[in-house]
Amino acid sequence: MNTFTKKPLRSQAWFGKADKDGFIHRSWMKNQGLPHHLFDGRPVIGICNTWSELTPCNAHFRELAEYVKKGVYEAGGFPVEFPVMSLGESNLRPTAMLFRNLASMDVEESIRGNPIDGVILLCGCDKTTPALLMGAASCDLPTLAVSGGPMLNGRYRGQTLGSGTGVWQMSEQVRAGTMDMEQFIEAESCMNRSRGHCMTMGTASTMASMVEALGMGLPHNAAIPAVDARRQVLAHMAGRRIVEMVREDLIMSKILTREAFENAIRVNAAIGGSTNAVVHLLAIAGRIGVELKLEDWEKGSEVPCLVNLQPSGEFLMEDFYYAGGLPAVLRELGQGQLLHRDALTVNGKTIWDNVSQAECFDRKVIFPLGEPFKAKAGIAVLKGNLAPDGAVIKPSAATAALLQHRGRAVVFESVEDLHARINDENLDIDASCVMVLKGAGPKGYPGFAEVGNMPLPTKVLKQGITDMVRISDGRMSGTAYGAVVLHVAPEAAAGGTLALVRNGDMIELDVAGRRLHLDVDDAELARRRAEWKAPQAPRRGWYKLYVNSVQQANLGADLDFLVGSSGAEVPRDSH
Repeated sequence: MNTFTKKPLRSQAWFGKADKDGFIHRSWMKNQGLPHHLFDGRPVIGICNTWSELTPCNAHFRELAEYVKKGVYEAGGFPVEFPVMSLGESNLRPTAMLFRNLASMDVEESIRGNPIDGVILLCGCDKTTPALLMGAASCDLPTLAVSGGPMLNGRYRGQTLGSGTGVWQMSEQVRAGTMDMEQFIEAESCMNRSRGHCMTMGTASTMASMVEALGMGLPHNAAIPAVDARRQVLAHMAGRRIVEMVREDLIMSKILTREAFENAIRVNAAIGGSTNAVVHLLAIAGRIGVELKLEDWEKGSEVPCLVNLQPSGEFLMEDFYYAGGLPAVLRELGQGQLLHRDALTVNGKTIWDNVSQAECFDRKVIFPLGEPFKAKAGIAVLKGNLAPDGAVIKPSAATAALLQHRGRAVVFESVEDLHARINDENLDIDASCVMVLKGAGPKGYPGFAEVGNMPLPTKVLKQGITDMVRISDGRMSGTAYGAVVLHVAPEAAAGGTLALVRNGDMIELDVAGRRLHLDVDDAELARRRAEWKAPQAPRRGWYKLYVNSVQQANLGADLDFLVGSSGAEVPRDSH
């Protein structure tokens, strides 16, 4: 029985030609030991792999790809694995975010320029997920994302240790003198003890959850640990399903609808997800053609946090999976009318079909909607003269008493200035002050670095203080926490009001009122603006192209010429 699609596939423009070009395309592929029948018109599935030994979170992806291939072959497809730029958050300088858009270009052009009918995206570490989704969205082929899975829980001296979150906690303990360096170094191997990405609800776990919430991944994509055999089963089943998606012509734009993005925004609130999801979802929406604005994140601001995971809570992703994973959270939201139940997913079913019978097995980890872990925990969008185009804060990870605050600004002109002065006992600062960091935005760093969660001054830490209001045009790690205002737009390097803040200025933060105000009159701001000089722009290469073209945080920090899509029309012949 012929199980192949009757619709002509784009791969046949390469492999189906009985001429010189067809000979070239098939013959050179056959040097890998591929038999002729693989070119008979079956769906060709590209496996987009971000494996790299420099990206520890994705270092197991070669093995994961083999399970995808098994599923593709089993369903009658032809798998072809290809590499794209990998973005390792822990190693890549000055910040992996500088290269998110570049990696998305690699993905887009690799898909469009090759004989591919459908795509599996292997993603894990923070920026690999949005980069792959952005690039694939600009092609709009049948696409299914498979996350690599979180690490096992960290364990240190009988205590649970969360990746990332534990670093911020312990480094402050070392600076405060409550933990010695020997213990600090010992904890390194205890924190990250298996393959996989961060097991806190940081950006990697958040974006894996966004994949599932958007409908772009199979159920339980978000939380199955990387070393659990069920992660390999999920990859196998994804390989089977993508072949069916090609035959059904189930392309990304049928799944990534406005309703899907609204679901993801509410899910991000319910899981206590990373603020980085804001810029990533804005950028993905821009590629697929869905109108999504920063203000739309207010749709999640009233949604309670249901998941007791670090950095907002106690547990980790391994516990989350055993408790029922994201399907249990989605069911709670659906029952509370906080989910677009009819949103389509990659398995061809609605999101409600997938989760309506999902169970929760541990209410200490996943709370019911009626008795949430934290109320009104979604990301809040702030506006005011200090952030005319917006800024964000994650209330669930902040000290509640600081969510309404007025304090004296202590300004750091750059991250180098911060590092040079933060441990100075003579620094004129106390716990009531507002720390302000400039030059961390898309243009200023460049690349929009995760430096917004500034370390507290040593003199303050020694007083037992663990949080202060901090404001910047940068981002922070999804594993971080605190009363940290991020993504201030326009950024300082673009001439935003942030560039004009000086030591001693009074700043007002009112999260409930969604207000961020610099208490300086317009005339004085105009005088300061006249004196302001833009930083010198990069002179060549990717840095120059990036700084000249990157949009501000409130738009998703994509390159202006990449917004939108070009489809997957077969390019002209190469010979």
